Amino acid sequence: MKPLHIVLSVIGGAIAGAAVGLLFAPEKGEDTRDNIVKYLKSKGIKLKKSKIEELADEIAGELEKNA
Repeated sequence: MKPLHIVLSVIGGAIAGAAVGLLFAPEKGEDTRDNIVKYLKSKGIKLKKSKIEELADEIAGELEKNA
């Protein structure tokens, strides 16, 4: 295969994967982050609001990658 075909295949696969992920996501990202924040607070994790939201965003991002 030519390098251009390989690159186009990878890009096409990434686009298809992102589309499938969006179509089959169980919840909106905002809802996922809210659930993570509630869970962390229920486990007694005490951080400043900005830090806990930052952590929730990071966890939500990882969940979206693996979904």
